Parts: sequence; C-alpha cells; structure tokens
Amino acid sequence: MPESAGAPAAGVVRARGAQYDVARLLAVAVEVFIERGYDGTSMEDLARATGISKSSIYHHVESKEQLLRLALDRALGALFAITEEEGAKTSRAIDRLQYVIARAVEVLCAELPYVTLLLRVRGNTETERWALERRREFDRFVRAIVTEAAVEGDVRADLQPALVERLVLGMINSITEWYRPGRLEVGELATTVVAMAMAGLGETMSPGSCGRREPAGTLPTEWSVG
Repeated sequence: MPESAGAPAAGVVRARGAQYDVARLLAVAVEVFIERGYDGTSMEDLARATGISKSSIYHHVESKEQLLRLALDRALGALFAITEEEGAKTSRAIDRLQYVIARAVEVLCAELPYVTLLLRVRGNTETERWALERRREFDRFVRAIVTEAAVEGDVRADLQPALVERLVLGMINSITEWYRPGRLEVGELATTVVAMAMAGLGETMSPGSCGRREPAGTLPTEWSVG
C-alpha cells in the first residue's frame, strides 16, 4: 500500500511535531552531553531532551556510548581531513603550520559542539580512550611540522616543538569557551590566531629586554626552554 500523506519517512521518528533521524538525535545528544557531562547523562535525559521515548532512541542507536562515538568521530574526522589537504602536505613547513592552524580554527568553528565535546572527554570509557589517542595522533602531526620548521630555520631553535604544539593547540582549543557563531567572522579569527602564533616563533626575547626583541639564537643557555 502507498504511504499515507504526511507519514514519516523510513528511519525517522516523529515526536511533538519534530522528526528525528540519527543526525538530529546526535545534535541534541551532544548538547546534553556538554551541559550535563557524558557520565552524568542518562538515556532518560536524552529522551526528555528530544521529546521521544527511549525505545525510539534505541531504534536509531544501540547505546548512549554509540552516540558519543558518532559525535567524537565527526569531530575527529573533520580534524584529520585537514592532514590530507594539499596545504598541509606541500611547501615549507612554516607555511604548512600556518595552514593547519588556520584550518583547525575553521573546523572548530564549523563543528563547535562536536569539538567542544571532544575536548571534554576524560578517558572513562573505551570510546573516550580511543578519542584521546586520536587527539594525540593529531597533536603529533602538528608537532612534526613544528620540528621540521625548526630544522628549516623558521622556528626559534630554543623552543621545544612539543611545547609549541601544546601552546598553539591550547590557544585554538580555548576558542570553544567563548566563541559563538555569528559574533565574529571565522576568517578574521583564523587569521588572528595564525598571526599571534607566528609572532612568537621566529624571534627571541632577551632577559630584561622589556619587549625588545633580538634574533633567534641569542638567548642565554640558562633561559632556554627545556
């Protein structure tokens, strides 16, 4: 028999005037995970937030952890896509670093709730531990570019690549705490983050200089990082 007019499409749950597929269910679940914490969220909380029954949720996903996995995979997939882009693979390392920094900002803004959730996982479940290891893999990718840029003479020799990577990514990740879509143009934000990161990588400041900068390589040994 033909479907009656207005009947929900296959795989979609209608409740309180809304239709839920996995993507919409996931979007709501991520909001609840961020607000209550993953461990503090029950399936009952998700049912209440979506306005559909727990059995309807289970029609789409097997568990709360599967929702978490889908959300984290979306964030990580967007980040790792950067590593395959031409700008992240060709040209001098310093240019690749600038490209990756800018793109990481853009991905964070485009996938804000999903990246926010990624940054809040603590490793309490198998899925969270998987996500943390994937984050470390991305960190190592950035660190390798910083190391190469230092070898090429474009990053100060007195800076540890691992520390640079952590501070740069830390600056990017902090955007999740205050950025809201529409309040700031993403391109301007990305350009500003790149400019701030690059400003500290090519020059070194002498002790007591009060802002006076000197060429890289002049920093006394006792002041070097490490």
